[in-house]
Amino acid sequence: MSQSNITLLDLPHEILLMIFKKLDNMDVLYSLLDVHIQQLNPIIQDKTFTNTLNFILTTSTDDIVSITTPILDRFCINILPTIDHNIKSLILESKSMERILLAADYPSLTKLKLFNFKDNIVSYYFTDESSFRRIFREQITDLILIYDKNNDITVQREYRNGIHEYIMKFFHNLKYLSINGPSSHLILDDSSPTTCFSSILTKLCVYVYCFQDCLTLLDGRLKQLTTFIVEIDHSEPSSIAHNMNNLPNLTTFSIEYRCNTTEFDIQVLPLLRRMSNLEELTLIIYNENRTRLVDGTYIHNQILLHLQRLYKFNFYIRTCTDLNNVTYSLSSDNIQQTFTNIGYRHVKCILYNITRMVICHAFSLPFISNHLEYLGNTFPSIVFTRVTKLLVFDILPFEHEFFIRLARFFPFLKDLSVMNLHPQLCKSDSVNYDHNQQYPVIEYPYLDSLHLEDSYIDYVEQFINETKIRLPRLKILEVDYRKLNTITKQFTRDVTRLNCAKVHRLIMEKQVVFPKTFYVYFPLLESASSYSYYFKK
Repeated sequence: MSQSNITLLDLPHEILLMIFKKLDNMDVLYSLLDVHIQQLNPIIQDKTFTNTLNFILTTSTDDIVSITTPILDRFCINILPTIDHNIKSLILESKSMERILLAADYPSLTKLKLFNFKDNIVSYYFTDESSFRRIFREQITDLILIYDKNNDITVQREYRNGIHEYIMKFFHNLKYLSINGPSSHLILDDSSPTTCFSSILTKLCVYVYCFQDCLTLLDGRLKQLTTFIVEIDHSEPSSIAHNMNNLPNLTTFSIEYRCNTTEFDIQVLPLLRRMSNLEELTLIIYNENRTRLVDGTYIHNQILLHLQRLYKFNFYIRTCTDLNNVTYSLSSDNIQQTFTNIGYRHVKCILYNITRMVICHAFSLPFISNHLEYLGNTFPSIVFTRVTKLLVFDILPFEHEFFIRLARFFPFLKDLSVMNLHPQLCKSDSVNYDHNQQYPVIEYPYLDSLHLEDSYIDYVEQFINETKIRLPRLKILEVDYRKLNTITKQFTRDVTRLNCAKVHRLIMEKQVVFPKTFYVYFPLLESASSYSYYFKK
């Protein structure tokens, strides 16, 4: 049998293209473009590999950084000048943005996504004196700015009311604007009708200070808007009169809002009824102190009947009300049935009766929010893949089996708050018997923030003891010092050492003088703060 001498270059271009499409386009460009195999260049320069370039990396701690310097060097010197006419979209990290944009002309660039954004980038780069004036002012139609998650929100902002107004004026052809992350909120107050005005913007994703800012944006200053995605920081009363005309161009709307008492009824519902041509709706609503629960019947009568063109509806509505406002025998199944009655079968409902309060979670599947509050012992066996932030609360104790389920059904949990003042029923005297292995060890592989301040001491033991739970990424711990001191045996106990060893920040209610063993126990500690943490987005 004769040996085959066929090499990669002998394959037809169509086959090579199919092979390369299965690889990351940045890897293909870096490894194969202009590497003394000229036959590959026409294939590598295909728009499949050159239209969108992603220059960021996500670390194991979810930080966003630029690609490494050697790779960046090769792109800026050898690759970008060759393919810049094909590049339509760039995904950049702010520190390497200048170098990448200076590497070529980018005549076709229309989309820019920028991570780790800060206010000073506006005054430095988004100006008439900037080297990138032509690209920003004349070419960019889609702009996504994600603020640095490590921004100190207590520091005075360069643009107190937000950068949105400046951006809309400077980028002449902007059709899609998204600004989000810490410190990104927009405050409009009693601004003039020309503030944040645009005659061409069709899609806006924004985080506003209050509901009145949302109404201001929809008062006619953005006439071409078809998609509006808004997250509202908090509610407050306002006497400002707004243009309440219909919004016939709006086809997609998403709102996340924490409502007090009747605000869902008197603010959100009238706004929805102005959107007569709405096709896609997303509601993430937290109703506090409401006089009635939001069930399927209410949603059908108050929302769906008024939106005849709606074909896609995703929601998570959590309602808290006084026990006197609901029927005594009301159950999760009763609430679930109200959604079945209106034809919504891909819905789950959870109802908790906690002393004098009733908490109802109603949500479409799959669950759409990245955080969930007031989850108790009973919850459906579905995987909440999007949830990274969770608060669990109950008047019945959380046993070890509950935390096993939590790890299973919330696999990507990063931030957990435990509120439970009741001792566990099934437990060994584990402070005295460290190697009594009654239960399987649980692992939360992504959890980096843990809040146990409002927990019975058993839950400090549950999470700090590595024979019960392993927390390989734990960085932030909020806990009562006396409980921590007891569980760790004055910071000498071995089985509680590992979960404390990677903590960078310790939050306690009161400032204390630590013993020497404390600093050995927390070798990576950067700060120990004496203030309380409240569960809030």
